[in-house]
Amino acid sequence: MPNYRRFYRPGGSYFFTHVTYQRYPWLCTDIGRHALREAIVAVRRKHPFAIDAFVLLPDHFHCILTLPEEDADFPKRWRLIKLMVTKTAKEELALPLEKGRSGELRREGNLWQRRYIDHCLRDERDFANHVEYIHNNPVKHGLVARPTDWAFSSIHRYLK
Repeated sequence: MPNYRRFYRPGGSYFFTHVTYQRYPWLCTDIGRHALREAIVAVRRKHPFAIDAFVLLPDHFHCILTLPEEDADFPKRWRLIKLMVTKTAKEELALPLEKGRSGELRREGNLWQRRYIDHCLRDERDFANHVEYIHNNPVKHGLVARPTDWAFSSIHRYLK
């Protein structure tokens, strides 16, 4: 089994990528968007964080979060967010995806991939590069011609 190592820096800014189970494209549905938004709001109330950049695509999302100065526990936030989305939207989405044996043993749902990508941002240049990556991701995936054409992106907030 791989030895995953995560870097924890209190008050740090982190880049994340979360992917749906078997890349099933449910995130941009009304149900998916609403469930994710509500989960983020609820978790942020109890465990504060700032969302610095965000893009939601059909089968994955990227974001940059900044945690409070004394806190580095981003895994707890993601665990709670994904759990809330699963509990809220699983029945409504009724995805036609079978779980593998490992997923059954772990009592996992079929909405999310188990792992996610995280990267602790080192400096302002690293931060800016990741914001640009996030905002250009819909273009990279051929969903739109320009980043501003994609509705589910924080680029619109940046332009205001």
